[in-house]
Amino acid sequence: MVLPLLPGNSFNRNIGKERFHKSQHWGFCNNMRMLVSEDKPGIGGELLLGQKMKPKYSVFPKEMETGLPSWVTFDKQVLSFDAYLEDEVPDKSQENYRIRRYKIYFYLEDDTIQVNEPALKNSGLPQGIFIRRHRISLPPPDEDQFYTVYHFNINIDIVLYGRTFKIYDCDSFTKSFLRKIGVKLNPPGQCPEDPYMKIRREKLDCMAPLRPYESFDTLKQFLEYDRKVLRFFCLWDDSGSLFGDRRELILRYFLSDDTIEIKEVLPHNSGRYALSLFLQRRKLPKYGPPGVYQPGQIADRTVLNVYGGLSQRRVYGYLLDKCKLGKLDQEFYKDSDLSIGTTINVWGRKVLLCDCDEFTKTYYKTKYGIENFTSISCKAPPPPKIERKFPPYTGFGSEEDSLRSCIGLVPTPHRKNFKKFMEKDSCGSISNTLRFFAKLITHKCADMERIFVISYFLIDDTISVFEPIERNSGYTGGMFLKRTRVKKPGQEVFKSEFSEYFKAEELYVGAKVNLNGYLFLLLNADEYTLNYMEKNSDKFPRSNIKLALQKVKEEESKSRELKQVFAAADCKHTKMVDYNTFREIMMSLTVGKLTDQEIITIARHYRAPEDPCPDTSIVMAQAHEQLKKHTFENFEKLIAACVYQDREKKKVLPSKDIKRLCKSSRLPFNDDLLGALLSKFEDSEKQINYESFFCALNWRANPMPELEAVSYLKERCEDEWLGMPSPIPVKCISYLNLLKDVFGSEEE
Repeated sequence: MVLPLLPGNSFNRNIGKERFHKSQHWGFCNNMRMLVSEDKPGIGGELLLGQKMKPKYSVFPKEMETGLPSWVTFDKQVLSFDAYLEDEVPDKSQENYRIRRYKIYFYLEDDTIQVNEPALKNSGLPQGIFIRRHRISLPPPDEDQFYTVYHFNINIDIVLYGRTFKIYDCDSFTKSFLRKIGVKLNPPGQCPEDPYMKIRREKLDCMAPLRPYESFDTLKQFLEYDRKVLRFFCLWDDSGSLFGDRRELILRYFLSDDTIEIKEVLPHNSGRYALSLFLQRRKLPKYGPPGVYQPGQIADRTVLNVYGGLSQRRVYGYLLDKCKLGKLDQEFYKDSDLSIGTTINVWGRKVLLCDCDEFTKTYYKTKYGIENFTSISCKAPPPPKIERKFPPYTGFGSEEDSLRSCIGLVPTPHRKNFKKFMEKDSCGSISNTLRFFAKLITHKCADMERIFVISYFLIDDTISVFEPIERNSGYTGGMFLKRTRVKKPGQEVFKSEFSEYFKAEELYVGAKVNLNGYLFLLLNADEYTLNYMEKNSDKFPRSNIKLALQKVKEEESKSRELKQVFAAADCKHTKMVDYNTFREIMMSLTVGKLTDQEIITIARHYRAPEDPCPDTSIVMAQAHEQLKKHTFENFEKLIAACVYQDREKKKVLPSKDIKRLCKSSRLPFNDDLLGALLSKFEDSEKQINYESFFCALNWRANPMPELEAVSYLKERCEDEWLGMPSPIPVKCISYLNLLKDVFGSEEE
């Protein structure tokens, strides 16, 4: 029942619409005016009553839609159908029809169709592309529509431009795709056999052609394995022959054509010509050499001369031998014949395959499943080293110079260790010189009190001995042993081997050193030497604090006794003992296991903070005493030099510049005394007022009262600042920290 057109019963049907145009019903076709309104929609693109819109392209289910255009979604997706066509052959008694096979390709991206006919040998027909790729319209009366994906199935007939193609099968992708879009597939059929091709095949099977058809197709192998080469490392042991030796080879097997190339690896100074190849690239026979054959006897095909040269017209006739009489079959090496440990025959030479590269291992693992690739050493065992014997030392010159005269016809000087020279050369305050305080071990009472300074120079391992000058001692002092390398005692003089000289590791506090027949006992060392030995404790084990403490830990049974001895020595309860007491206690505890060097190392590690530096008056008094001894009075020249350096006229200069001027003017101060003096006049910015500094040093204008040498001045100034090491390396030692680290005792 239709509602009446009354207010409230009618609705606006144009709500939501955006298109209101009319379709064009008239148009031109081939320059002719025609009515083309049959497929035109109504107003706004809506279908008219009873009108059905025919789809122009394939419509796929919503499940397969991705929101992208079809040419993107179905790019490179093609449906492939197998079809055949019965082609009539009139006026021929041998065949009435011919079966022609085709491949129908449907491109999903644009609904285009292409038909190809596979090539058939000796068919006599133009084969290949039968219908080029384009959209094909349906047969009449639906010629205004095109084929879509829903028009295809198995076991159906499809008409393309008047020719009926029978589709009997398709590939797996096509079947899967048709099932997804809802097409019910028919069972696949069979293509009938062409009767004429069957007759031809039967004739060919019963014929024995005089010209055999043999194909040697190596294109597939070339395309698949081009630039792929197996590489083996080989050995040809020719040491059994006269003047023969072991020769290393590299074998390359080219997979593209089964050829082999061998190159020899020549060592340095082998005496052989550096040839490019040991074996040129070719197929390698297994049983070579095969012998001597006539040219052309070894070939792929055998050619027969049937009647060549018999006629006067000289007509030559040649024919391939189908029986292959006299053909020589040769076996060549393949990739399956090569493996590590296999010996191959290279034209009579036995070559052992010892190893291969990573690509070859991967190839054999993938193709043949080989997992064991244990390599064999190609190198010959090293010959016994012949020790070169030199004549004994003659006594003229040094041992190194005598040896250089035995090495070559032209004597050359001995090459010194330049690297060691650059590393151990003195640089600034780093002297790279070890100095020890020593005395003679002798039965002469007059020589027992003599003191010496033994210097060991790390730059060239030389030793010098100096005796300080002492008044009224009866000895002149000075240089006792000139700087030279010192041999160890007990060595033969005239021998072929080099003599052994003293090394830095053999010098330590407490050691006895025999220098050219004089036996010295090393009593102490200077601060630089002790610091150097502790920094390089790997070369100086007696300066290694860990090794020294390990020896003390071995006496753990005496820990309680050691604690009591230290407590009794510390009568003032300062938790510290002096060095001499500490040394006596440690010597008695270890019963000689610890050397003096190890005791000094422990004492320096657990040393107590030292007293502050002496005051300015004591340092200045010592400086005036040194200036008086050397009668140095050129202070005005020093001030003038400082004024010249003071560009900004602030009357202050950096302490390093003052130190440089003092050194260049040869002030009689050593580094310790000069450093103490500069520290007394420095401000917070490391600046020194040079006028006040040099005026204070002027011992004539500002004389200092002579002070009595107190104990600190005597130990600190007279010993260190006069160049002699202090007899006491450490003043006090905190023994509680030592006991806690070694025995785990707690402080009470």
